[in-house]
Amino acid sequence: MFFKKYADKTDGAIRGFDVKSIRVKIICLLIMLVCIIFGVVAVFPAIWVMLSGFKDLKGLLNSTELFPKSFSFEGFKETWDKLHFFVYYKNSFIMVIGAVICAIIFNGILAYALAILKPKGYKIINGLVMWSLLIPATTSIVALFVNINRLDLNNSFIPLWLCYGANAFYVILFKEFFEGLPKELIEAAKIDGCNALQIFYKIVLPMSKPIIMVIVIFAVTAAWSDFLLPYLVLNGSGKETVMVKLYSYTTSRTTPIDMIRAITFSIIPPTIIFMIFQKKITDGAAGGAVKG
Repeated sequence: MFFKKYADKTDGAIRGFDVKSIRVKIICLLIMLVCIIFGVVAVFPAIWVMLSGFKDLKGLLNSTELFPKSFSFEGFKETWDKLHFFVYYKNSFIMVIGAVICAIIFNGILAYALAILKPKGYKIINGLVMWSLLIPATTSIVALFVNINRLDLNNSFIPLWLCYGANAFYVILFKEFFEGLPKELIEAAKIDGCNALQIFYKIVLPMSKPIIMVIVIFAVTAAWSDFLLPYLVLNGSGKETVMVKLYSYTTSRTTPIDMIRAITFSIIPPTIIFMIFQKKITDGAAGGAVKG
């Protein structure tokens, strides 16, 4: 039954004549079994955290059962109010929105210059972008923090936004996608009198929705889960994000059950976004050209 949908396939990893072999079927089933095991192992910690949030403190510490006795949201509401989580959600969303805008505009403009405009010396810039991928981000954290202090940008979201606007990985994704866009449309826009920026905003970006969605998802998950730089820049400012506040709870008198519920709050937004747009990640990342 499972292999019937492959009967008419003539391309891809599994084709119609492949599934006629018992050996291929067995290998495919084994691969699926391994993937299911890995999926369960990856998802189980998040499920355990969410289910544990429905327990009381005694049930969390003394019970080994996975499922709680009841599914009441009163405990979550109590923790939300007690820890003032709305403030940190708001701060995180402010940082995420700014990070997404900067990631699309700044990285997109640089990729547009490298892929389409190609000014003199663009190969040097492209080489520097590729070379920067080899440098771990944490090695530059000290210099970055010193410069943030010198510019008096502490206790501000601005340096965090700009960091996501200078991401070599996003530049490469944009560049690879832009190089597959129809050059005829860009040439037609030039003939109609559009300048470089007008072509970028009116022609290139509207045709790049798949890769933009991929960048948005990557930027949202990265900005939401980022801890080190927001901790250095925002700690003690009243603008702490969810991840920064979670760390402070580990050194406070927060009860274990409140900590579990706080972790649940922190993983809900990126989980929802990933579940909704997960297909865009594979479609956009693999799309090197416009689909007709």
